[in-house]
Amino acid sequence: MTSAESIKPSRKQRVRTLWISDVHLGTRDCQAEHLSQFLKGYHADKVYLVGDIIDGWKMRGGMYWPQAHTNVIRRLLTMAKRGTEVIYVTGNHDEFLRRYSKLILGNIQLVDEAVHVTADGRHLLVIHGDQFDVITRYHRWLAFLGDSAYEFTLTLNRWLNHWRARYGYGYWSLSAYLKHKVKTAVSFISDFEEAIAHEVTRRELHGVVCGHIHHAEIRKVGEVDYLNCGDWVESCTALIEHWDGQIELYRLADAQAKEALLKAEMVAG
Repeated sequence: MTSAESIKPSRKQRVRTLWISDVHLGTRDCQAEHLSQFLKGYHADKVYLVGDIIDGWKMRGGMYWPQAHTNVIRRLLTMAKRGTEVIYVTGNHDEFLRRYSKLILGNIQLVDEAVHVTADGRHLLVIHGDQFDVITRYHRWLAFLGDSAYEFTLTLNRWLNHWRARYGYGYWSLSAYLKHKVKTAVSFISDFEEAIAHEVTRRELHGVVCGHIHHAEIRKVGEVDYLNCGDWVESCTALIEHWDGQIELYRLADAQAKEALLKAEMVAG
């Protein structure tokens, strides 16, 4: 049994909403198997794909599309066919889709942004977030350069987790660790959060759900509810809205640790 298979719930959990972002299908570091298993575990009224689901930047340099990536698309199409409303919010890596914004195909919508109303009445802006990244907007050459450096870090991350898996350790993100330790990265994340929170306040909304910076978090930025989906490249995270409006941050590493603990308790008991 693979680690991805081991986290599969015994039955589907009904939830109100799922948000995932920054899957980067078409790249070698996409954790497609883990994402497929995550999606199989839930029946949701709505699924928001919060940008960078397909990596158009990477696909310009050559095609990489294994079966696992097709399986993610099939899983989403199956959910839509069974009644889930799928809202695809475009990002900068899949900006080629922005020319088709407002396209509706059955239960699938393509938009640049959306406003989600939670079960407890909060109005949340759903947007990828690249619009609030100064480097992406005004210095595209730096964005591409940074993307190459990030890819190198992910290669190290892939090698490290290969050996961690061989010795029985769970998934750990090197790049996420560096984001917490490198001062410039911490400053960039803070500036991004402040900029997007300011826009939410200007629009008189309660909060925002975004992606882009691959840094999953739920917190208050002033009076704004700031919720970031994270990614399915390094951290494997998502946001889940339950029927009372409570929004939970899902982390694959936490799910794996919980499962390992349950197994240990079963063996001990």
